[in-house]
Amino acid sequence: MNEPDSFPAFYDDLALSFEEAWGLIVAGVTDRKSPCHMPIVGTVDALGMPQLRIMILRDASLDARTLRFHTDSRSIKAEQIAQNPATSVLIYDPEAKVQIRMSGKTLFTAIGDVADRAWSESTPFARRCYMAEAAPGTPSEEPSSGLPDWIAGKQPEEEQLADYRVNFAALLVEIETIEWLYLANAGHRRARWQWDSAQNSWAARWLIP
Repeated sequence: MNEPDSFPAFYDDLALSFEEAWGLIVAGVTDRKSPCHMPIVGTVDALGMPQLRIMILRDASLDARTLRFHTDSRSIKAEQIAQNPATSVLIYDPEAKVQIRMSGKTLFTAIGDVADRAWSESTPFARRCYMAEAAPGTPSEEPSSGLPDWIAGKQPEEEQLADYRVNFAALLVEIETIEWLYLANAGHRRARWQWDSAQNSWAARWLIP
């Protein structure tokens, strides 16, 4: 069994556990090899069924309590969020032995400074997917990327992308609850942070794993 002094500093410390959680999340924005770079994002469909998909984490702000993802404004998830903004985000980092579950509400933003900046900061190759001629999820008689033939396999120029900005949207998930699970042979640690708007702070408590 591990000796107490071999445990990470955050093992029995709520504040340090919170810092560790956000540190992992923020690192996922730029580190493509981090499991936090591709979390599972869940929304709710019109029938109340959960719908899950892996998405790329584009930005994370502790001050704003937001995670930013990008999507096609014509997508099914965009419709789901318009009807029900409830969203969950799941991350598991096997090397860190940490699971992070977050829940909150998503703001769909296709116009304005946030979306414009997110569009301009994305690479032309990343923006190419928004050139699809039909909405994501549209039935097709044959395998297809959905892209026009003239751009398939090519990186578009800025002037070629301009007309497709309308298909792009940013999703801002405003986090209301964070659950943390750290796996350890000597005993797991689990905690929850709930945003308290009245106190403008996170209310923290330990949970039984």
